[in-house]
Amino acid sequence: MTNQKTNLTIIGAGIWGTTLASLASHNAHSVTLWSRSNPESLESVIRGANVILSAVSMQGVSPIIEQLQQLKISPSTIIVTATKGLDPVTTHTPSQLWYHAFPENPIVVLSGPNLSKEIKNGLPAATVVSSINEKAAETVQAIFASGTFRVYINNDPLGTELGGTLKNVMAIASGVCDGLQLGKNAKAALLTRALPEMIRIGTKLGAAAETFFGLSGLGDLLATCDSPLSRNYQVGYGLAQGKTLDQILAELEGTAEGINTTNVLINLANKQEIPVPISYQVYRLLTGKITPDQAVQALMERELKSEFYDLDL
Repeated sequence: MTNQKTNLTIIGAGIWGTTLASLASHNAHSVTLWSRSNPESLESVIRGANVILSAVSMQGVSPIIEQLQQLKISPSTIIVTATKGLDPVTTHTPSQLWYHAFPENPIVVLSGPNLSKEIKNGLPAATVVSSINEKAAETVQAIFASGTFRVYINNDPLGTELGGTLKNVMAIASGVCDGLQLGKNAKAALLTRALPEMIRIGTKLGAAAETFFGLSGLGDLLATCDSPLSRNYQVGYGLAQGKTLDQILAELEGTAEGINTTNVLINLANKQEIPVPISYQVYRLLTGKITPDQAVQALMERELKSEFYDLDL
């Protein structure tokens, strides 16, 4: 791991972007935080940056990519994506969009069980940085690692990214489970079945199955599906309490990426013929086709089968 100090520009000044800025600043790196409301131009804040990190919402990824393409970034600049979601136009992950736009740059995915408010309060946490470029991953690892924030690396960026993306859909289902007060048995069953569904999707799209047993898969699933700090969990919980989706979103602090992800995922699953029973019921719930109770009933009434019928692990 290198101890070289880095010039880091973080695009996106929401709670996750500011948290990452704080972690990097703690390690004495030079950090510039930028958002659309910043009076400085994007061109000026990326000038001299060794690393550019995107912490914008999914809907902001393509516009930022388009802006950066016009600014002729050096091929040696590391681009880090910390966005969890799927693009509604292409169904691609953020890193796939970045790879396509900047094929010569090292692309790194940062994802894990990282509830921003806990990290801001100095509570211990861990995350994963993933890239096919090991040196780039190690550089990003060194930027953020500290005594309270442990950073691992792997070489499966797609799996790392999909783990953090797909668990947002499961977090909505988990919020419904708790909102309906279905108990610990139901919650355990839901999360246990959620993981193979995530693996089924991920491996079909080209990710490694073992990645989903790591921090960005199982780890993020456990953290997000059992915490009121999770915006996606709040969506499911609110729906189970009888609130409308519009009411919930009006009260929400930040973006619940699981809503858009669910819509894109169902489109993708239909095209790829991937069985996604939990995600499908979340989709039906979000689109007003069923009630929370009906979603649970639909899952309980599914055809009986072997526990590992659809996994080759």
